[in-house]
Amino acid sequence: MTLDARTALRIAVKALLLFVALNLVFALTDPVPALGRLSLYNVLWPGRARLPYGDDPVRAYNLSLFDLNAMFASHALAGVPKRADEFRVLLIGDSATWGWLLRNEDTLAGQLNAMRLKTADGRIVRAYNLGYPIMSLTKDLLVLSRAAAYRPDLVVWLVTLESFPADQQLAHPIVQHNAEAVRALIAEHHLRSRPDDAALLAPTFLQRTLVGQRRALADWLRLQTYGALWAATRIDQHIPEAYEPAQRDLDADRSFKGLLPPALPKDALAFDVLDAGMRIAADAGARVLVVNEPILVSTGRNSDVRYNFFYPRWAYDQYRVLLRDHLQSRGVDYLDAWDLVPQAEFTNSAVHLTPAGSRMLAEALAKVIIGRG
Repeated sequence: MTLDARTALRIAVKALLLFVALNLVFALTDPVPALGRLSLYNVLWPGRARLPYGDDPVRAYNLSLFDLNAMFASHALAGVPKRADEFRVLLIGDSATWGWLLRNEDTLAGQLNAMRLKTADGRIVRAYNLGYPIMSLTKDLLVLSRAAAYRPDLVVWLVTLESFPADQQLAHPIVQHNAEAVRALIAEHHLRSRPDDAALLAPTFLQRTLVGQRRALADWLRLQTYGALWAATRIDQHIPEAYEPAQRDLDADRSFKGLLPPALPKDALAFDVLDAGMRIAADAGARVLVVNEPILVSTGRNSDVRYNFFYPRWAYDQYRVLLRDHLQSRGVDYLDAWDLVPQAEFTNSAVHLTPAGSRMLAEALAKVIIGRG
């Protein structure tokens, strides 16, 4: 073996040991949550108007990630100190609230802010879009638990039956990838979901190393770099010119999540999660307005059996009664907007609204919000 070869071997061994040591330190210290709080948004780039989400980053300048710290750090809410004359409204919900196929100014938050509302006591209403795609009350609760630190005056929680099935509360990827936070919510609020449910991911030691966390680190870095394009264009979603419209002609299927008429059991729905959200909001000093969000009410084939792709009539009608009675028993403000928007004002889903449909909902909400100030 030549001297050069021995030197090369020593360098290789030292590099390997350094690599192993770095991965061990990374796994033991878990710096990803702290790194997520570091953000160029609200510093170099403007904060985003909604939480990052997307599967077409090249055209949307946006992406989906699981790091709630990074997601919130990129949001405008994290960069705006609450003014004394601000009435802060946080909108929590699914993709309909996030604004699928809607520009930011056409979302519910955008429409409310454009109205320049004032409460009866003169405070300026400022709405923040904290909707996030996929229907799950536990996903909403996870978002709300983080958002409560931003001093809301009112939490508007937009829900629909698809968010309620108790046996699907842990099915959302962002819930599964934030298992520790979800387990804490389960324990604190005595939720029916099991903390040892296999759906809640438990990363192995190797998955916590630098190599194991390379995807999370790459996503964090990509989110920061896309901020430049967001700042230049204010585009955070690719909206195609054409899309498959929501289904109007429906199957004659009376089942809902494996349930059949005549009765929708209340314990099949996650009202315990809804109650936990009320407690979190109350602890933050905020009132809650629950909104049963608009759905497409089809007049097509088999519309006597189903309202739309999601809901057979028997299940949805009973859900509305259960939700109303539950909220009334707890004195929670409630707006049932289920049939507020005509079917022509839905886009590619039975809950996604056109700009005009979003405006209708915003106008109905504005009347309630003003009265809560």
